[in-house]
Amino acid sequence: MRYRMTVIGSGYLGITHAACMAEIGHQVIGLDIDEDRVRRLNSGELPIHEQGLEELLRRGLASGNLRFTTSYQEAAEFGDIHFLCLGTPQRKGGYAADVSQLDAAVDSLAPGLNRPCLVVGKSTVPVGTAERLAARLRALAPAGVDVDLAWNPEFLREGFAVKDTLHPDRVVLGVATERAETVLREVYEPLGAVPVLVTDFPTAELVKSAANSFLATKISYINAMAEVCEAAGADVVRLAEALSYDDRIGGRFLNAGLGFGGGCLPKDIRAFMARADELGAGQALTFLREVDAINTRRRARTVDLARELVGGSLTGRTVTVLGAAFKPDSDDIRDSPALDVAVAVEQEGARVSVYDPAALDNARKARPSLGYATSAAEAARGADVVLLLTEWQEFVDLSPEELGEAVAVRNVVDGRNVLDPAAWRAAGWRYRALGRR
Repeated sequence: MRYRMTVIGSGYLGITHAACMAEIGHQVIGLDIDEDRVRRLNSGELPIHEQGLEELLRRGLASGNLRFTTSYQEAAEFGDIHFLCLGTPQRKGGYAADVSQLDAAVDSLAPGLNRPCLVVGKSTVPVGTAERLAARLRALAPAGVDVDLAWNPEFLREGFAVKDTLHPDRVVLGVATERAETVLREVYEPLGAVPVLVTDFPTAELVKSAANSFLATKISYINAMAEVCEAAGADVVRLAEALSYDDRIGGRFLNAGLGFGGGCLPKDIRAFMARADELGAGQALTFLREVDAINTRRRARTVDLARELVGGSLTGRTVTVLGAAFKPDSDDIRDSPALDVAVAVEQEGARVSVYDPAALDNARKARPSLGYATSAAEAARGADVVLLLTEWQEFVDLSPEELGEAVAVRNVVDGRNVLDPAAWRAAGWRYRALGRR
């Protein structure tokens, strides 16, 4: 069955969900209060960097299955299903999630809901949010109890968001009525044989927070081992390889380096801790504080390695930073470890030149005091040390001989443990990396 649906919020999640729902045959209106963003989307211009998404966006627009608006009234009148895809950033001055965008969207949408419909939350929220919003919808919508709410968390990886939406590894449905479950099963039926887990609201709300916390813990665990390896003279890359053969552990995300960033993991584990404290279960998640601390220490240690390579002081040195996005195949610079290191190096008196294949515009807006280049070779010109901080394939494939022709001194810090140390040393580079001799 094909539905008329709206997707409220045209950020990374909202655009992806809207385009993918149109791709599988639903009629979709995306909504955003930013008039310029809506204009750009309606003209087929993608305001974010995400592999394969622009093609889907343009195909949806051309088919007539997808369009964008700024009108809540239009959305309310059009949709039988309304997906909430709003951001829940970390609240200023604390760890808790800021759900004000969700609240504002519900308050704006509800007065136009005058017939039976389903509102579906996809945002990552503190447990208890769904129940609260369900009561708010019933109170504000003319259709009252005929407005159902469900929670259907997203599990998108930036750089793979289209694949993760069209070929998900599971679909979680937090529902309170059989009708909501039936409708959502029909929505996702075109995706084929995908495991569907039906839960209550609290369980559905916890899934994404729990998943991100587990992932962050695994990343910080191997980075903690990197700290021990440096002290012991061991090699964390070989250690991780040995661990990966144990099928109870596995090798995915067991890569030591600069650590995690982005708009999800850091703020989600902090919000999870804050909500657990509110529920009286804070002690259960105290380990996440150390997970967060290990992650932050990796940034400082990377600066230490750069300083050591140039003789103990970065003042007056020229430093190349390869990477600005928090991960490759993305232009997202939110809580980017790469940019944090670049700023820290600059604050110690270095001249910094940053290059990233996709995130330069965002980085310039956020950190205008840094220098920027249009290629790795340009960024490396005259450098005293090169810092590889985002593992773009373009950087992994760099020729140490060719890059060596551009720099003043052949010093490199491999912040992601992706280069071949033997090859770089053979080309005359002094090579340092996190967790390695």
